[in-house]
Amino acid sequence: MTTVNIYLTFDGNCREAFNFYKSVFGSDFEYVGTYGEMPAQNAIPSVGDHEKNKIMHVTLPISHETMLMGNDRLESFGGTFVAGNNFAISIKTETRQLADTLFAKLSDGGNITMPLQETFWGSYYGNVTDKFGISWKMSVDLAENT
Repeated sequence: MTTVNIYLTFDGNCREAFNFYKSVFGSDFEYVGTYGEMPAQNAIPSVGDHEKNKIMHVTLPISHETMLMGNDRLESFGGTFVAGNNFAISIKTETRQLADTLFAKLSDGGNITMPLQETFWGSYYGNVTDKFGISWKMSVDLAENT
């Protein structure tokens, strides 16, 4: 089954926001990881000491099918934080083939910001902004799809 979830980006207060959402929805985090916990071979060289405790990824189950996900924007990535535009649509597919197909179609006329690739966290993952300016995060859980 393909699932669609919202992915929120924060300007340094992701942990605070997700602790609030945790209290609202009454569930526990499925995963919380910081930029400082990234394996050395995958670490972003320009992450400064002041950014290492920022959230790289957090997942909070809302229901059986729905996850609220998020991270902190890094200054080293550039760009400007704009409240209201700080989200993406996250799609998790069951197969690489479906992920490749959807990603290619969403990329048509858009901008690939991270090509689909295997990641250290066990996903086949990529990011694209479509021609309408909507950000998409595509993933396949490799442990479930070997």
